[in-house]
Amino acid sequence: MEDAGIYAVESPYLERFVQVGIASGRVISVSFPQQPADDADDDHPVLDRVLEYLDGVNPVEFSDVEVALTVPTHQRAVLERVRSLEYGTQIDVAGLAGVTPDLDANDEDDLIVVRTALDENPTPLLIPDHRVRDGPSAAPPPVEQKLRSLEGL
Repeated sequence: MEDAGIYAVESPYLERFVQVGIASGRVISVSFPQQPADDADDDHPVLDRVLEYLDGVNPVEFSDVEVALTVPTHQRAVLERVRSLEYGTQIDVAGLAGVTPDLDANDEDDLIVVRTALDENPTPLLIPDHRVRDGPSAAPPPVEQKLRSLEGL
C-alpha cells in the first residue's frame, strides 16, 4: 500500500467520487466529494476494492484495511464495534451501545456517545456506519441511502 497521499475515483453508482486519505500506509479519511482534490491520484488498491463493493456483484468486506482512528476512547470502541458488523447486517443505536464495552443501552449519555461517534466517523464505508439504522452517518444522506440499498438494508 502507498505510504501517503490522496486518492479518488469516480463511482457511477454513487454519482460522485470516493476519496481516501492515506498516511503511514493507513486510511485516515474517506469522503464522497462531487469533485476530487486537485492532487488526488486515481490508482490505489483500496479504491479498487471500493469499486468492487459498489459493483454489488459480490459482498466485499474491508476489515483487513488498516484504518487510523484518532478519536476519543469511547468513540473508538463504538467505531471498532461498527467495523465488525458484517455486510448486509444492521443494528440500531441502542443495540450498538449494548454491545460496545463500557456503554449502556439505557444511558442517554452513552447513546449520545454512539451517535457522536457515528456522526464523526472519519472513514465511512470502511467503518460501515450505514449499517446502524437509526443513527447518523458521516456519509452524505444520498450516499448512505445507496450503501444501505446496495446491502439490502
